[in-house]
Amino acid sequence: MKLLSDGLRSMPAATTLVSTAPALAVTDDGEVADFQLDNGMEVVVIPDHRAPIVTHMVWYKIGSADEPPGKSGIAHFLEHLMFKAATTNHAAGELGRAVSAIGGSHNAFTDYDYTAFYETVAPSALEQMMSFEADRMFNLILTDDDIETERDVIMEERRSRIDNNPRAVLEEEVDATLWQNQPYRIPVIGWMQEMEKLNRTDAKAFYDKYYTPNNAVLVVAGDVEPETVKALAEKTYAKVARGPALPPRIRSAEPEQNTKRTVTLTDARVSVPSFSTQWVVPSYHTAERGEAEALDLLADILGGGNRSRLYQQLLVKQGIAAEAGANFQGTMLDATNFAIYGSPRGDAKLADLEAAADAEVARIAKDGVTDDELDKAKDRRVRSVIFARDKQGHMANLYGSALTTGGKVQDVEEWPDRIRKATADQVKAVAARYLLPDHSTTGYLLPKTEK
Repeated sequence: MKLLSDGLRSMPAATTLVSTAPALAVTDDGEVADFQLDNGMEVVVIPDHRAPIVTHMVWYKIGSADEPPGKSGIAHFLEHLMFKAATTNHAAGELGRAVSAIGGSHNAFTDYDYTAFYETVAPSALEQMMSFEADRMFNLILTDDDIETERDVIMEERRSRIDNNPRAVLEEEVDATLWQNQPYRIPVIGWMQEMEKLNRTDAKAFYDKYYTPNNAVLVVAGDVEPETVKALAEKTYAKVARGPALPPRIRSAEPEQNTKRTVTLTDARVSVPSFSTQWVVPSYHTAERGEAEALDLLADILGGGNRSRLYQQLLVKQGIAAEAGANFQGTMLDATNFAIYGSPRGDAKLADLEAAADAEVARIAKDGVTDDELDKAKDRRVRSVIFARDKQGHMANLYGSALTTGGKVQDVEEWPDRIRKATADQVKAVAARYLLPDHSTTGYLLPKTEK
């Protein structure tokens, strides 16, 4: 899952493997602290004293998959309005000006399962950032002018990011085909015909219902101590009243996948054809014990880098691919997707490339993986989260995404051990159980002249 710098996260159907697994829970400076304020807000502190910087993130357990029917895009729209609108205590844009004045940075993003706001500043500014975020959690003032301006902004964002990008258009159509009932079939940014009708009443209702401390997680990573963060949180966030209890996040259930579906987009702007094949699989939150870890390792072995099977077979040995890989989106509240993808090299045919990639999937489902492949994949996965500790923002993202999709700090702490315990039989089993050719959705992106 790729973080975009302006507003939302997208899930490319054809991208390099990105780790969605939790990180190690202990830094070089101390253990991660986890506590709850009286108003229900969970607080996680990740101490890291190597640099005088702190990343402050507020995660709301609300995303595009929680939107009311016919209101697609309202979660992302409200994220924009949080920056645009004034509050009872601050003028519009005051947070941005305060962050810029101290040389910090701030932004936000919306995903299917959560919305997050963050600032990276010096530790001395942490209380000020907490005060700003606590204020706009409760005191946002939405005017008709704000609504009209930001509605135009998000509609233009959709035009530039989706409508003007053939690959993004195809990804939307693939998602809408892969998911037959689950709300992940609706794009995070929303459908244009619904976005243009979003209004102040919609935004206010969404804000009042979901932007409450008992529906939020505060993650602070960097040059701070848990005791300091707790004292500042009590001084700021604890003053915000608890909101009404929200019902469990139960969404429309996905029916059994029992057909093979294809989606084809032909566009004159496309110069190199490509394909991506996706399957519905369990996430870390919905999987049976050991399955998500096995899927994580399967993605790494199959298409996670230049030592993977797809890379070695299709790029190195057969020379028919310009790119090939696999991806498992593990951190989701509900079921998720597993994908393989590729683009042909030179005169190679897309059909031959797809057949060769499918053959590698079938080979693992039939014969499994070797112990050497599995051990190296485990080493890579665990090392990747160790290296993630060098970036406090990455650590804050990993904890926040886990805690807003049904996970706990304990799950984050235990993840490396669970990866180490996964077996070759488990990897073979998930490939055989879930990556069935007749239960897949394949997207084809073709040049206009492609026959």
